[in-house]
Amino acid sequence: MFGASIGRAAQRIIDAIVRWLALGHINPNILTVIGVALNVGCGLLFGLGWFFAAGIALIVANVFDMLDGQVARLSGRVTRFGGFLDSSLDRLSDMVVFVGLMVFYARDIESHSTLNVFLAGAGLMGSVMVSYASARAESLIPKCDVGFLRRPERVVLFIIGALSTHPGSENFFANRMPAVLWVLAVGSYWTFAHRMYHTWRELTKAEAKTPNVDAEATYDRPKRAEVAISQVQ
Repeated sequence: MFGASIGRAAQRIIDAIVRWLALGHINPNILTVIGVALNVGCGLLFGLGWFFAAGIALIVANVFDMLDGQVARLSGRVTRFGGFLDSSLDRLSDMVVFVGLMVFYARDIESHSTLNVFLAGAGLMGSVMVSYASARAESLIPKCDVGFLRRPERVVLFIIGALSTHPGSENFFANRMPAVLWVLAVGSYWTFAHRMYHTWRELTKAEAKTPNVDAEATYDRPKRAEVAISQVQ
């Protein structure tokens, strides 16, 4: 109940901000660009090793990511280009965070880790494949958003990893970014495989129905011809 109350309070705040932005005639695309700019800054902060600041920047950036669509709907400024811009820049926002982590773990410092560089690179490729699989599948089937590791889940994991990073701390819950990278690397490919399977299954179902429709049409065609001839006679 306490958690639900917090959620409702947060939603009221977001709704108030959305109404204020809509009344101010703020272009939703500007909010999208601000969000991606903050994500680029977040990637730079990760590269410099300022993980806690990067986590805060990531939270703020994704507030903008939530606002742009809601402002567009409330102000009646939903456009196809806006949707394209938002989804395209989301891919950039994902990649710059991964690249920042790769730069950090590749540096010649105490935290250098070739394994973490590999995991961040694998996670980056996996996240791109998850997004591409969904986009390509939805040109063939109505919807393909299955899988447990979508962009919102990736963002939450990054925030957890960033805010938990406190060098020198021996607390069990501290410095969880390497664990986060493992989850991102493995989970992204699992989600990609799930979407591949889902698309194959949906296309197989659709193709199984198609021959039946063709057969019915072929069967009905002579009957329609007979009826037409009898009407002419």
